[in-house]
Amino acid sequence: MLSATRIHADQAAVTVVSDTTEITDWALRYFGGWWNATKAEVPMPNTGSIAEGGALLLADVDSSRLADIETLVGDYDHDEVDYANARTLVARHEDGAIYATQPAERLAYHYDPAASRLVIVGAHAEPVAVAASRLARELIRGQLLRAGFHILHASCVVRDGRALLTFGPKGAGKTTSALLLARSGFELLANDRVFIRSEDKGLRILPWPSAAAIGFGLLDSTGLYEPLRARVLIAEQMHPTQDQRVTDALHAGSKTPIWNAKGKELKPQFFPDQLSSILRMTLATQAHATALLFPQVDKDAEPQATPAPRALGEEDFFTGKTEDRYPDIFRLAPDKPAPVTDLADRLALLPRRALVLNHDSNTSAELLAKTAEELLSA
Repeated sequence: MLSATRIHADQAAVTVVSDTTEITDWALRYFGGWWNATKAEVPMPNTGSIAEGGALLLADVDSSRLADIETLVGDYDHDEVDYANARTLVARHEDGAIYATQPAERLAYHYDPAASRLVIVGAHAEPVAVAASRLARELIRGQLLRAGFHILHASCVVRDGRALLTFGPKGAGKTTSALLLARSGFELLANDRVFIRSEDKGLRILPWPSAAAIGFGLLDSTGLYEPLRARVLIAEQMHPTQDQRVTDALHAGSKTPIWNAKGKELKPQFFPDQLSSILRMTLATQAHATALLFPQVDKDAEPQATPAPRALGEEDFFTGKTEDRYPDIFRLAPDKPAPVTDLADRLALLPRRALVLNHDSNTSAELLAKTAEELLSA
């Protein structure tokens, strides 16, 4: 029996439809805490249209359709790209349709831009559910970009609708800062990316819903390791991007960091709703940018404020050139995105601070909370 989940953020919308309830329930769970996601009426069959507008995503377990698209992509000229850390083959038909396959994941895609309709099929329900939520987010992203939003590489916490954006390269402490502040009573809006648009009333921010990766060290130092382990021991399902070695370590009670062959730490992976249900954080659904923070983690230093926070640069904005994890394989983004000049100029006027943090989460959290209070009350 068909079921549907309707997702919208601002004026952007997508309806996920499937004959496997697990897939639409997955989308409801994934987006419900940060965007608006509700159970919906199934669109009329064979029309591909939705009364409320927006995009349509059809996702099903269908090995026959999967094989058909795999054959089609193999027969067409196609490009090979890395999408969401998976080898992806992409073929573009002369009629505008775009087909793609991810061989290792046994997933296939067919996007019809004229109808704003995306079909996802696979061999098993869970990979299809993960892909459906990921691509639903991409369909929303395309609509928001066309509406003038941009994407910042930043974490974000909120108090009374006023947002503190935290910037920095990988390992600088964006996620750590956001999680420590969320543990201190601030609302968490994002741990790595946000949508932002310059409006008459300010710089409006919307969440980028995503799984959150939090290392054993931070979980342990904040007293969150044991609550997480207790949930895992009673069969709590973590996000499927979590490596089995991490799950095994949680079962064994090990807090030793785990590294893959490329030197990347493997961390517990949380669904967005688990940030509330397990980590007891409150999620924010929108805010206005009020201040900027630039942390740096140095395990041998004392937590302290430092002078001269840097200016924002190209690396702080996710664009076609800087997007490395989710390239726009279905051409959902506008060909000519809105210029960032006005946004960058307005961000440059906001108060900002630079901090050095260390691995003492209590001391670092105290400095972060004090700084955030000062910036957001200014």
